Amino acid sequence: NVECRPQHLLQFAVMGGVYARVALGVERPRVGLLSIGEEETKGNDLTREAHRLLKAAPVNFIGNVEGRDLFGGAADVIVCDGFTGNIVLKTSEGLVDAVEALLGNELQGTFSSQVGYLLSRRAFRRFRKRVDYSEYGGAPLLGVAGLAIVCHGRSSAKAVRNAIAMAYRFAASDFIRRVEHEVAVAGSRA
Repeated sequence: NVECRPQHLLQFAVMGGVYARVALGVERPRVGLLSIGEEETKGNDLTREAHRLLKAAPVNFIGNVEGRDLFGGAADVIVCDGFTGNIVLKTSEGLVDAVEALLGNELQGTFSSQVGYLLSRRAFRRFRKRVDYSEYGGAPLLGVAGLAIVCHGRSSAKAVRNAIAMAYRFAASDFIRRVEHEVAVAGSRA
């Protein structure tokens, strides 16, 4: 949602926490709020008020995180409005593509870099797997009456297969009921 109220960000945090537990196996997900500074007084009215709500919420809220923290592992769930989140997501996808292209060009440059690549192939495959969206398949679309997984517009057969597996895992874990329950609990405390 690009037009958010602080309560929406609280709900996103709760939903993200359930997602991290079910999809990623994180027992107690750390939730961060994306802002322009770590201090709770930083950001716009939306982030400052959301920070206040998240501090009192039944989530493992670690405070504000900045853009530089997105990939460092400080938080398992990072909450923001949909406008900002979409820009972050598309920038991240472009960055992965650019790094892969630059690395590929460098590894083809000299004989020694080609030998180095051959010796490091397994590490490069593991890296690729960690940043490949098709490994996850898709993301749950919340707010509809049922379980729906949204896939990337350029999804491969592998991504669709993984999205189906994710849908099965979510259905088997009663994901929607868990989200509804935890959002209701958080809303009653806000």
